[in-house]
Amino acid sequence: MTRATAITVLLATALTAPAYGQQMIGGCPVLPADNIWNTPVDTLPVLANSATMVNTIGASRGFHADFGAGMWDGGPIGIPFVTVPGTQTKYPATFLYDDESDPGPYAVPLNAPIEGGPNATGDRHALAVDTSNCVLYELYRAFPGASAWTADSGAIYDLRSNALRPSTWTSADAAGLPIMPGLVTVDEVLSGEIRHAIRFTVPQTRREFVWPARHYASSLTGTQYPRMGERFRLKASFDIAPYPADVQVILRAMKKYGIILADNGSAWYISGAPDPRWNDDNLHTLSQLLGSNFEAVDATVLRVSPDSGAARQTGAVVTVSPSSASVRVGRMQTFTATVTGAPGGVTWSVNDVPGGDGSVGTIDSTGRYLAPATAPGQTVTVRATSVSVPTASGSAVVTVVPLPSISSVSPPSFPAGAFTLTVNGAGFTPNAVVSFGGAPLSTAFVSSTRLTATGTAAASPSVPVFATMTDGTVSNTVSVEVTAPTPPPAVAVAISPSAASVRIRQTRQFTATVTGSSNTSVVWKVNGVTGGNSTVGRVNQSGLYTAPRRVPSPATVSVSATSAADTSKSASAQVTISR
Repeated sequence: MTRATAITVLLATALTAPAYGQQMIGGCPVLPADNIWNTPVDTLPVLANSATMVNTIGASRGFHADFGAGMWDGGPIGIPFVTVPGTQTKYPATFLYDDESDPGPYAVPLNAPIEGGPNATGDRHALAVDTSNCVLYELYRAFPGASAWTADSGAIYDLRSNALRPSTWTSADAAGLPIMPGLVTVDEVLSGEIRHAIRFTVPQTRREFVWPARHYASSLTGTQYPRMGERFRLKASFDIAPYPADVQVILRAMKKYGIILADNGSAWYISGAPDPRWNDDNLHTLSQLLGSNFEAVDATVLRVSPDSGAARQTGAVVTVSPSSASVRVGRMQTFTATVTGAPGGVTWSVNDVPGGDGSVGTIDSTGRYLAPATAPGQTVTVRATSVSVPTASGSAVVTVVPLPSISSVSPPSFPAGAFTLTVNGAGFTPNAVVSFGGAPLSTAFVSSTRLTATGTAAASPSVPVFATMTDGTVSNTVSVEVTAPTPPPAVAVAISPSAASVRIRQTRQFTATVTGSSNTSVVWKVNGVTGGNSTVGRVNQSGLYTAPRRVPSPATVSVSATSAADTSKSASAQVTISR
């Protein structure tokens, strides 16, 4: 029997197995059943910027199973982990990022498999599960020594706990999340059901993380980039029937539990454990799965506490619209809440403060949010909580934007004609328009603190510059000076030497210097004749003068150089011919 046939038969048998609610490893739950990794997201609301994020990652890019059978470049394909008993020796570990790493010691055998193999130069993850105590140990960029580990970072998890790492801490993964709970394993596939979200990577992420992630690893701020911890799911309408049976198990999990963004890497790469039982040909069919088949969902509606991975296990869902907004300081934004699966209305809070406060903004019982007088320097969360089911809530992210202001315009002074201005300040928004003397300029949005604008101008001692935002707010005015264009320098020609005596048939070198023009070429003449003649002598275009065979009459001739840039400008030297 071939391997593909064997897996198919086992799948058909295993599909009737009971659901446990979470993955089990050696008798240990891989996080509690109500953990967000183990909670279905197939009914959660779609984020407003879902399509934008999918396009940024790659709507037409195919998925890739970053795991499989056999070896690749000297190492196993995927992220391996080992199970160890409670008697496993624990080794000390030193870390590059020790301030965000758990000190250990770590129950990871010194001969544990390394991601990519012992000679790998990549992430080199080393993972171990203590199945006696249900503790997960994870190391990033791990190198074993004689009696200790050296790694970039490390994290230890109680697999029976929903506790998250401290906010802003990394782990062995960029998102500050555990790795092993998001790995696909052959045993799960053979059981017929994957009961958790799947870890995946993208090339570019936002400088932000969303629950349950704890850490970001990017300088990009645009909302077109996904956040660490972003949850995506395979659209319910996607037909999985054409795929092999083992791949269908993975696709069903992507519909029900989704995928969680955990690290920067290749687009749409999902993670799994290496195993010789994988059918690589079947896994390769995942390349037919495209980014456009996925949508980003708001998993924060399931959050019980910001510092816990526990998720609400209720049928009630609260959706807040809009799901994100930018609001000027002191301005108002109205939010609406829709409750499904439960009766009654909602209560509103800002950053989990009922009704909000002056530092993050206030919100009334109808969902009208009033931004604070001063931008708090961070996004705030407006939350609607079901009155009848207090564990159900929905949220919206609000960015409080300062009023537009210009701090400087560069250059502050420039000559008349075409120009480009850099406008520095705060509170700028996309599609803002810079006005110059009351007339709009062609404007480019660089960031919330910078705009650039181009145009042409006549000389003026003071021209007002201001910027108008798409919401109608107008910045302060800064004046610039447009100076008269500087006249070009006058062309002048000098010749050296200015006088000379040359015997018949002899030569003399003259040099012409042109100033006031980038064109320094000249036309040489003798007595006004370009290049001269046999009577008065000849001069070549390098200024070399050759006297005639006989002394001319008169015996003094004029060797001149005329500017090619301005033919009205010339210089001459008097040359006396003698025997």
